[in-house]
Amino acid sequence: MQLDGLMQSFEPARIPADAEAMRAELKAFLADALAGRPPSDRVRTWSAWDAAFSRKLSSRGWIGLTMPESLGGRGLSPFHRFVVVEELLAAGAPIAAHWIGDRQSAPLLLKFGTKAQQQAFIPRICRSEIFFCIGMSEPNSGSDLASVRSRAEKVDGGWRLNGQKIWTTYAHNADWMIALVRTSGTSEDRQKGLSQVLVDLKAPGVTVRPITLLTGEAEFSEVHFDNVFLPDDRLVGEEGNGWAQVNAELAFERSGPERIYSSLVLLDTWARGLGEAPDPRDTELLGRFTARLAALRGMSAAITTRLAEGKSPVVEAALLKDLGTELEQAIPAALADRIAADPDRPADPELLRTLRFIWHMSPVFSLRGGTREILRGMIARGMGLR
Repeated sequence: MQLDGLMQSFEPARIPADAEAMRAELKAFLADALAGRPPSDRVRTWSAWDAAFSRKLSSRGWIGLTMPESLGGRGLSPFHRFVVVEELLAAGAPIAAHWIGDRQSAPLLLKFGTKAQQQAFIPRICRSEIFFCIGMSEPNSGSDLASVRSRAEKVDGGWRLNGQKIWTTYAHNADWMIALVRTSGTSEDRQKGLSQVLVDLKAPGVTVRPITLLTGEAEFSEVHFDNVFLPDDRLVGEEGNGWAQVNAELAFERSGPERIYSSLVLLDTWARGLGEAPDPRDTELLGRFTARLAALRGMSAAITTRLAEGKSPVVEAALLKDLGTELEQAIPAALADRIAADPDRPADPELLRTLRFIWHMSPVFSLRGGTREILRGMIARGMGLR
C-alpha cells in the first residue's frame, strides 16, 4: 500500500439511513439506563464491568449486530455497530463486559472458526452469557507480538499449553480467552509457527492475577498457563496461521470510534461548564478538539466502509488508532493546563474527579491495541517508507 492507496481508503463515507435510524431509540434507552450517574462514573465506560447492563443491550439486539441471524445476531452492517458504539461511548455506558467478545472475538470466530466453534460461542456472546478476553501481550516482550513464547505442544487428543500473558483486559472476570501462542519453532522464528487457541479461564492450570492501576482499579490481569490441556477443537483457524489471524483481529480492535472517544465524557463535562460567556481561550481549545474529533470520526467511518466490503484495513486502522490515541491523551493534558492557568476561578469538583480518572488512565491509551512505535512502523511499511 502506497500513499495514494492509503488516501483512497479514507474517502468520505456516509452512514446509511437504516443505521442512523437506530440512534434515537438507543439514545432514549441510555438516557434512562444511565440517569443519575455522574460524569466521574460515566467516564469509566471502558473499564466499567457490568454484566447486567450488557445483558440489557443483548435483549434489545444491540450486541452481535453484525453476526448472522442463524448465530444469534442480526445480520446487519458494520455501520449499525458503528452507531451503537458511538452512542455507548458518548453516553459513558459501562461496556467492559461484552466489549471484546462483541468487537473482535465473535468476528474472529466467524471468519476463522469451525462451524462447531461458531455455534458453541457466538450465540452466547450475542446473549451476553459468556465474556471474552484476548491473550496477546507477554512479559519482557513489550509490543513485540511476534516474540510470543507461550507454547502449546501437541499431545494425544489436543494441546498442552504453558506460558504467561500480561495486560490482559478483564481476564479476571472473563470466561474465555483467544490466545496467540507458539505451536512450532522458537521465538526467533518470529511470525512463523504462531496459532490461536481458545482457553477456558476456569480450566485446571490457569491462574489469573489482577493488576492494580494508578486509579486503584484492576482492569488488567496477568494470566499463567501451567500444563493446561486444550482439546483439539480449541485450535482457531489453521495451525501456524496465527499471525495473519491476529492482524485481522487487530483491525477490528483499532478501527472503530472506541479509539477516539475515551476522553469524550471529560470534554463534554468541561464544555458544559463554560457558561454563556466563555473565555476565548476555552472556546478556541474546544473548537480545536471538536475539529480533530470530526476528522477522526470521518476516518473511522471510512474504515467501516472497508470492513463492510469484507476487507481487512490493517494499516488504515493503525493510522486511526495512533492519531486517536494522541487526541485522547491530549484532552486531559490540555484541560488540566487550562484549569491550572486560572486558579482564581473555582473548578467544579465533579469535573476534577472526572479529570483525575482520565489523567491517571490516559497512559494506557497508547498501550492497548498496540503502542505508538509499533503502529508507526506498520504505517511506514504500508506507505512504502521502510
